[in-house]
Order: sequence, then structure tokens, then C-alpha cells
Amino acid sequence: MSSLEISSSCCNQEMKLPLSPPLVEGSAFVPPGKDMNEVEEKSKDIIKFTSEKLSIDEASQLVISPVCGAVSLFVGTTRNNFEGKKVISLEYEAYLPMAENEVRKICSDIRQKWPVRHIAVFHRLGLVPVSEASIIIAVSSAHRAASLEAVSYAIDNLKAKVPIWKKEMYEESPSSWKRNKECFWATSDSTT
Repeated sequence: MSSLEISSSCCNQEMKLPLSPPLVEGSAFVPPGKDMNEVEEKSKDIIKFTSEKLSIDEASQLVISPVCGAVSLFVGTTRNNFEGKKVISLEYEAYLPMAENEVRKICSDIRQKWPVRHIAVFHRLGLVPVSEASIIIAVSSAHRAASLEAVSYAIDNLKAKVPIWKKEMYEESPSSWKRNKECFWATSDSTT
């Protein structure tokens, strides 16, 4: 791994710090002698449904770009309560072919509305303990307004359109599958 030597004037000690994280496939590498503006970087949509713990660092690193000055993130976590009941974990299920297709549509819609570079949408499946992330959305853009608006649009539309179901596990009550009230197929007269 490359390192950068920094001399501390007060202590006269040297520290080695990494120059950058390891390159991710598809990331921009600027060859020596090339200007940053000469590098053509292809936009990426990274969609991941997994039972593994989600990494905020991974999501943000995947969307960083040398042509962008903003990375906006939304991280949804399991909270420890719902309507006075103590929640110990959530369990998520998804119909993956449709869920992935709907997330791709959301990414496409975002690209129609805002000038963004990269989009990452990670959603956890299976059990998600309290305080762990169940969803991470990361978007990069040249300026902050586009990425902030895109992240807000992404989470709102994901909750409304993507077939993902959530079961709340309570400490002293039976667990309960929760209907997402924002889903377009949920109506006010349907049952939970």
C-alpha cells in the first residue's frame, strides 16, 4: 500500500498514512501526466441486497468521484422501540427480482431529475439488531443540492415502491409484520 510521510514539527516524528483506500473496480484512476478533467468516468448504480452487516464506509467509497464535490448519505437503522413496545430486532424479506428492478427504476428516475454521478443502494435482509443499518443510500454529485435531493427521493420511493417486508421482533410481545404505509399498493382499508 502506498503511504505518505508527514513530519511533525513539534515532535520530530514521522507517521505513515495511507494515500487512498484500495481502488474499487470501476473507480477512476488518473494515469501520471493526465489531467483530472481528461479522465472519463462512467456513472455507476450499485445495488446490493444482503444478509451481511452493511458498511457506511463501503457505500460512500463506492460513490466518491474526482469530479464530484458532494456525497450524500441516508442510513436507516433499527430503533429500540415502536408504539411503547421494546424492539429487539427487525427482520426483512424481499422479492429480489422485483426489488432490484424497482431500485434500478428509482436510480434511472434520479438520473432524469438530477445531475448525479454514482448511486449506491444497500438493503439488509434477514435479522437486523437494534442500532445496525438496514438501508444505506449514497449519491455523489458535483454540488450538494443534487445529491441531497436524490437521496431523499430515493428513500421515499424505495419505501413506496420496492417489495420489502419488515417484521418487528419485540421483547415481551409477539412479533409483528409491518405494512409500509407509504407503499402504493397499501390502502387505508387493508389490514396489517
